[in-house]
Amino acid sequence: MRFLITSGVVVLLTLSIEQPARAQDSDSWPQFRGNHQLTGFSNLALPERLKLLWTYQAEDAIESSAAIVDGTVYVGSLSGNLIALDLESGLEKWRYQADDGIGESSPAVEGEMVYVGDLAGVLHAVNTLTGKMQWTFKTEAEIRSSPVIANDIVLIGSYDGYLYGLSKHDGTLVWKTRFEGYVHATPAVLNGIAYLGGCDETFRGIKIDDGSEALTITTNAYTGASPAISSEVAFFGTFNNDVIRINLNTGEQVWSYEHPQRHFPFNSSAAIEGKNLVVGGRDKMVHSLNTETGEARWTFMTRARVESSPLIAHDRVYFGSNDGRFYVLDLHMGKKIWEFEAGAPLSASPAFASGRIVIGAQDGVLYCFG
Repeated sequence: MRFLITSGVVVLLTLSIEQPARAQDSDSWPQFRGNHQLTGFSNLALPERLKLLWTYQAEDAIESSAAIVDGTVYVGSLSGNLIALDLESGLEKWRYQADDGIGESSPAVEGEMVYVGDLAGVLHAVNTLTGKMQWTFKTEAEIRSSPVIANDIVLIGSYDGYLYGLSKHDGTLVWKTRFEGYVHATPAVLNGIAYLGGCDETFRGIKIDDGSEALTITTNAYTGASPAISSEVAFFGTFNNDVIRINLNTGEQVWSYEHPQRHFPFNSSAAIEGKNLVVGGRDKMVHSLNTETGEARWTFMTRARVESSPLIAHDRVYFGSNDGRFYVLDLHMGKKIWEFEAGAPLSASPAFASGRIVIGAQDGVLYCFG
């Protein structure tokens, strides 16, 4: 069962129950956070002490998180380039010039198409084999949300206040849904519904087939982070300095976590493995919470804010910090296992496939470890 909660009216909806999100396939990280539920989780292992395998120098800062499919890395930069690289060697395959810089919008790959938004408000669909544009769609303001492809629809948010549903084949507008503020977050998808919080202090569920609202909850908090979904429950941080859990069946806010001393916003998106939730904060810390109770398991202090969204892989946590370091922590204890000094802020999130982990830095260097 699911409830539509809007304007004080509760409507009962019947939907199928989905199992918890699966871990990402070893050879693929096709979109932001790796899968439709945005869990940022893989059940495969990397070496305990990583080695730097290669670097690639882009022409400007990399805030976009990479996608990895079929041995190819796709990443955008503020120079406006969408770049395709060989995962094994780091050699460039092709580059595509967007209309403006590519900010936080991260590529999504399906079939022979890769999709990404730019700061001119244009969504680009590019052929993965040739690097040639297939189609574009223009919104009315910058795009920082990452595209998600579900049911042949490309979902993309814009700072013009709309979440768009476009045909993945030709970019035709299927529907658009108005928010009362910027749409910054990337939607998480479950059972044909796209879930995301907005800059209008609401959390919504939007039906993918027609753009109608299935769920509307007032959160009283500006939200830039994307939700992570597991077992019909959504988790996300807010600019009200807390992380919240929402039951998608009832619309109930089950718990809210805020650090007792350090009150700072959460713009990082959470990673989930079982009862473990890990998220970065602007308080310079990474927080590990119990998904059932919202209680803190541990915190880890870096030297600057953590905008990078953590990745969990086989009892390890991987993330970047604006202190210029890439960290590996033990999932259960929060102890540091390894770190790498990049020398420039790492606000992008790591991507993992085929035994390799990739992350970009704000000085334009893309790193590959394995």
